Amino acid sequence: MKDKQYQVVIIGGGTAGITVASKLKRKKLNLKVAIIDPTEHHYYQPVWTLVGAGAFNMQDTIRPEKDYIPKGVDWIKEYAEDIDPENNLVTIKNGDKYSYDYLVVAPGIKIDLSLLDGLTETMDKNNVCSNYTNPEYTWEVLQKTKKGVALFTQAPTPIKCGGAPQKTAYLSADYFRKNGLAKDVKTVLALPGSVIFGVKEFADTLMQVVYRYGMILKFYHKLTKIDAVNKVAHFTLTATDESNCIITVNDDDNVIHEEIVGEAKVTIPYDMLHLAPPQTAPDLVSKSLLAHKEGVNKGWMKVNQFTMQSPDYFNVFGLGDSAALPTAKTGAAVRKQAPVIVENILRLMDSKDILPESKGYNGYSSCPLVTGYGKMLLAEFGYGNKRMSDSLLSTFVDTTKEQYSMWLLKKYGLPILYWNFMLRGKA
Repeated sequence: MKDKQYQVVIIGGGTAGITVASKLKRKKLNLKVAIIDPTEHHYYQPVWTLVGAGAFNMQDTIRPEKDYIPKGVDWIKEYAEDIDPENNLVTIKNGDKYSYDYLVVAPGIKIDLSLLDGLTETMDKNNVCSNYTNPEYTWEVLQKTKKGVALFTQAPTPIKCGGAPQKTAYLSADYFRKNGLAKDVKTVLALPGSVIFGVKEFADTLMQVVYRYGMILKFYHKLTKIDAVNKVAHFTLTATDESNCIITVNDDDNVIHEEIVGEAKVTIPYDMLHLAPPQTAPDLVSKSLLAHKEGVNKGWMKVNQFTMQSPDYFNVFGLGDSAALPTAKTGAAVRKQAPVIVENILRLMDSKDILPESKGYNGYSSCPLVTGYGKMLLAEFGYGNKRMSDSLLSTFVDTTKEQYSMWLLKKYGLPILYWNFMLRGKA
């Protein structure tokens, strides 16, 4: 039977939770730490993009969770149901309560199909696929698509790995090209935003990729409904150009038959549809006292963007996908967030002030943007979409350009870094 009182309780046994636990134990071996998470398996999701393109084996992305719970950390294999920061308590699904001196909230993100009309009924079937839910089905659909429209889009919510929808589009376009299908399959990327990427240096390269494949690119397309029976995706236009035309690239003749069906509403027929589904903060977070109650961050955990500390409870910290931070939700971000939290908890334990904001988390995230088989550029950036490429790596490689070496890093190097170093608290 597990103890009911810990110095540190961590909610979530994913990338963020295990990384923090490993680093804490490396810094202070005798620390009494517990991880609350019911999951039997741990998934390396960043390569699911490659799985969906037939370039990686799904089984190689799955390992037993028990192999990565740090030695000396108690694993409470249950769902956390309630957080009571006023009394320093976490209640799990069976009703047991655990007290903490310090709490780290890292339960990840919730995929909520119900937020998009028609998606629940058709997700992962009827040629509607997503690498977020079942990348093996994406690969199945890709292989059987021989003609028509391959549509790639995303729900208008925050999503983990914001570049994932377009990576899949590039790989698919390359697949069609390599298999002599480029003339028969029109690849369409419909995005809710105004630019293809927020950092200009990387956006310029990505636009070259769009032109190379002859992809049809549409901006300001907010996905609102999927009609699986008629294979039609419904969008609301959030803006148009000065002549009230739909903002698009490479589709002057409307070869995909996009149709205006109402004021600021359009439809696009598809034969293959890949999307990033709607995502929200887990209910545990959104219903707690730790969450924003209003505004654009409603439901996501409130944290100081530099110190990762709750502004309302000094002994509570949050990181990863469920935290309201103005940067991308990626594993690379977690790798920089975790050391800040670990340092701040240990400083508080020693009755010291936490790190000043200037020495805290700077918003670093990275997006390995796969642009085809054997091609990738590594987009690294921080708060304000400021480019933050690694100084050593940039000495040898121009990370704003497509590189075969970066493809090798994505497929082979980063998984090794993840399994053997990051989750072990060594990176």
